[in-house]
Amino acid sequence: MKAMILAAGFGTRLWPLTEDRTKPAIPFLNRPLISYSVEYLVSHAVRDMIVNLHHQPESIRQVLGDGSQLGAAIRYSLEEEILGTSGALDRVREFFLDGDFVVINGKIVTDIDLASAIEAHRQHNAIATLVLKKNVSREHFSIVEVDNRGYISKFAGFPQPVLTKATTVEATSGNSAVASSVEDAPLMFTGIQILSPRIFEYIPRNCFSHSTTHVYPRAIQAGETVLGHISEGDWVELSTLRRYLDASLVLLRKKACSVIEGTSCRIEGPVEDSVLWDRVSVERGARVRNAVLADDVRIPSGVTIEQAVVVRRDIVRDVERGYIVGDNLVVSL
Repeated sequence: MKAMILAAGFGTRLWPLTEDRTKPAIPFLNRPLISYSVEYLVSHAVRDMIVNLHHQPESIRQVLGDGSQLGAAIRYSLEEEILGTSGALDRVREFFLDGDFVVINGKIVTDIDLASAIEAHRQHNAIATLVLKKNVSREHFSIVEVDNRGYISKFAGFPQPVLTKATTVEATSGNSAVASSVEDAPLMFTGIQILSPRIFEYIPRNCFSHSTTHVYPRAIQAGETVLGHISEGDWVELSTLRRYLDASLVLLRKKACSVIEGTSCRIEGPVEDSVLWDRVSVERGARVRNAVLADDVRIPSGVTIEQAVVVRRDIVRDVERGYIVGDNLVVSL
């Protein structure tokens, strides 16, 4: 079986961490985020894959190469203009015409049972099987409605939030200490899907298109089976600065840690509940708490960084938000 990893997005909500790299190339627990998707597919015997690229494409090529170090065979589809989730498939459709295939977002970390989803897809002879989860904390993910057969009937709006303050990662990874019941929780799409080559009959040619808005509704209207496979596995999606930090801290605490450092860091001042990339310096007299410090950031003595993301000012072309402190751009969470 083959797969496509979607990695062409701009990562706007993760700016400024995506100023010099694309979102799936960001380090997560000292590994490129996209490497988790590759290893996930390989663990389910899916080794032949395409990764689509657009924003900062070399940042992905540099961390994955040809995929051989991860047990995969990776090729790339460079999109001069971004094509959307199904437009990306249209561009490489010839690669996927010989059998069912997997499509997965390059911004997630999961242990969802992919084999079970593939089996369900084949049992129902589905044109598409979308892996769903219960959105217990009612985060800002579109609601997916299914009928009594488990077939997807509609992609709806967003749920009303019920949590005032909670660690979203704990909710999506199955922690029961959340403010809404599992039974009442709406379903959301995990970004993992198994597709039949028949799906290409519904994907527009040579243009931008999105699967959940331009393709699946057409297939459903035509009477095709678009299956919703509900999973209870752990799943983390890293699309905002807050989610990135929260996810890192939740997984670090499971290892009895509260700080992670990249290579060649020099830490002289106190650092708590933070993520440090490579070559970070925190000088004596500085203080860091609940923060992400990107490559080569130096926090000088006397400066306190809290609830913020910090990158070097010289990598940022246009300052969209935040404020400058010395050589750094600081963006509040």
